Amino acid sequence: MQIKTWIKHTLIYTLVLTFGLILGFSGHVSANSYLNQSFMPAPEYPKNEYGETYGSALKATSPANEPDLIKAIGEDGTIGYVRNSDLVGKQPKTPEEAIKMNTEACEKEINLYASDGKTVIGKFKIIKGILEEKK
Repeated sequence: MQIKTWIKHTLIYTLVLTFGLILGFSGHVSANSYLNQSFMPAPEYPKNEYGETYGSALKATSPANEPDLIKAIGEDGTIGYVRNSDLVGKQPKTPEEAIKMNTEACEKEINLYASDGKTVIGKFKIIKGILEEKK
């Protein structure tokens, strides 16, 4: 009877250990593939006649290598580009300023451009939600 119990416990421990190793290894692999994105080469975007890059920001491996003009869909469904600098907007200089900016509702429209970055072809709306303090 003790041998059956010992075999049962050994089998359970072996299954739990194997399952844990599989989960740990799969987590390690997915974490490594995410971390290795920063080592991927920056995408090459086409340039317009003014030397500005344009394209989808989905291919960027970091904010530093996003194009100057990011592909977007305007309010009326027009496909064009918005300026990266318009999307980023004003950045806070202090933590207090950051908190204030996060608690203010914001809705603004920015221009939607053709790939030349000069011709305005529509509007793109940015809506920011309000961050409320949890009580």
